[in-house]
Amino acid sequence: MAITRRGFGGLTLGAAAWAAASRAPLHATDAVSRSHGGSLIGALRYPPDFAHFDYVNPAAPKGGLARVATASGFDSFNPFIVRGDAPTGIGLIFESLMTPSLDEGSTHYGLLAEWEEHPADDSWVAFRLRDGARWHDGRPVTVDDVIWTFRTLVEKGVPNYRFYYKNVTDARDMGDRVVRFDFDQAGNRELPHIMGQLTVLPRHWWEDGRDFEAGGLEPPLGSGPYRVGAFEVGRFVEYERVADHWAADLPVNRGQHNFDRLRYEIFLDASAQLDAFRAGLIDFREENSASNWAERYDFAAARDGRVQRREVALEGPKRVQYLAMNLRREKFRDIRTREALSLAFDFEWTNRTIYFEQYARPRSFFQGGGDLMPDAPPDAAELALLEPFRGSIPDAVFGPAYAPPVTDGLGRNRSGLRQARRLLEAAGWREGRGGLLEDAQGKPFEIEFLSAQDTQERVIGPYIANLATLGIRAAFRVVDAAQYVRRVSQDPDFDFDMIIWGLGNSESPGNEQREFWGSESAARMGSRNVGGVANPAVDALIEKIIFAEDRAALAAASRALDRVLTWSHYGIMQLYTPFERIAWWDMFGHPDPLPPRDVGFPQVWWRDADRAAALGPRG
Repeated sequence: MAITRRGFGGLTLGAAAWAAASRAPLHATDAVSRSHGGSLIGALRYPPDFAHFDYVNPAAPKGGLARVATASGFDSFNPFIVRGDAPTGIGLIFESLMTPSLDEGSTHYGLLAEWEEHPADDSWVAFRLRDGARWHDGRPVTVDDVIWTFRTLVEKGVPNYRFYYKNVTDARDMGDRVVRFDFDQAGNRELPHIMGQLTVLPRHWWEDGRDFEAGGLEPPLGSGPYRVGAFEVGRFVEYERVADHWAADLPVNRGQHNFDRLRYEIFLDASAQLDAFRAGLIDFREENSASNWAERYDFAAARDGRVQRREVALEGPKRVQYLAMNLRREKFRDIRTREALSLAFDFEWTNRTIYFEQYARPRSFFQGGGDLMPDAPPDAAELALLEPFRGSIPDAVFGPAYAPPVTDGLGRNRSGLRQARRLLEAAGWREGRGGLLEDAQGKPFEIEFLSAQDTQERVIGPYIANLATLGIRAAFRVVDAAQYVRRVSQDPDFDFDMIIWGLGNSESPGNEQREFWGSESAARMGSRNVGGVANPAVDALIEKIIFAEDRAALAAASRALDRVLTWSHYGIMQLYTPFERIAWWDMFGHPDPLPPRDVGFPQVWWRDADRAAALGPRG
């Protein structure tokens, strides 16, 4: 997310002072720190009296329509429950206690809350709601709303909430619009930050004869910069800017939310989305296909400048894409089998011939995370964490940092396939009928790659051919999105062999690692532990991350966890993108440079009336 950050401008308080000020108490006791924001990785960039974020245009004009394509249909406006699918953009109508900035990692500032406070041992956190915070119906946002929201999400929301908030024991009204969350143990540095992310819902609206768990298509009441406007299931949803939004002039919002209307057009087919953009029916596009980027933007409007394109390198950790194996299935339980499957994947050839060399291969689940990534053998701090598990984790964990296998890129991968064959034999696979590998019971080694996107077949196809040379019968199966979700997330038997999966980490990992890798999440439908990792060493290292006393301890525990995950070959590292690919019809203004950690659309872009008038006919 390698763009230089801009400075404070006229501000004179130095970084060292801000490091202290961001945690210093602003009231009578030095046991508790109170601040307008919070950071897990360093000093706050912005002081209490900041006017706006550096990356916005505070004078950006309001108005106009922006249209974006989405592949996500919807049948409900409630994104917090298991039942139904909510539309893209629904988060625009809601607000959280605190809100992140787009030029800092793991940092947030007050939105619904004007400040947060917590003790040095992080055993609780409190937030004071702003006096002017109100719902779209004019009623104030209250502490009761916050407490009701928390309890409702835990009791009736998607199961992940119960897991995410498992260390929160109570939510209390402390008076003077202050809400406090108590934790079951001290030392979880991330938990106060997590509670600041809580989206707050209106109790009075939901308890007025509405069933929170029922879903449905009644647009919900919110407090955010937009409300639900026109919509048609299966076609589109619009969001309308709230003209008298209570928080429009807060420093965290100035120069943002500039479009009067945001319209998300639904195209289930990825190719149709691009066709709609080329025809001028869509205004802005984030391109996730390397082949499209290389081959399908050579049209008149792109050549003459009416369509703009840019590759944007962003600071911060990268989203890692990998092939996740269903470890609940016997055929994937032997580490030698998993390593063999990794050796059969030829990234260099795939990147050159299919991806137009637009991707890089990850070597860590914390790719781009700096001190979270191993780059040498374990240091003393890591060894102290890993030694108790010696013998139950791969010996390779105690050696050099993991690096995925590398081929010559010519498509033959002979060395890798030879190594893979030896590993499969050592794991007990034997050649059987028709040259297919069989286990000890004579069952052939078969793998089904499940996907909801037919475009993935061109990537998996060559890998399937490599597997065939090893005697593994593999197939690629495309199902509709609903069936994919059922088989991967809603079936208690987790009905898949391998899928393409993505994982994004932050610069300050914590509670979410339980959801990504913890044994408790392995058997829970809908969790992010899609592969079913269940390893006591992993569980212990996750807890070391969550309760790390300082950054050094957090980084050491993260590196140790990453070593165990990568050397256990729980997935086949596939790719990450070093930059974001964006294209738009030249009718917008945007900050220059763009925010360092996000392209910022539609949040900080705006409609430029002069550009729109000069654009002329589209298509």
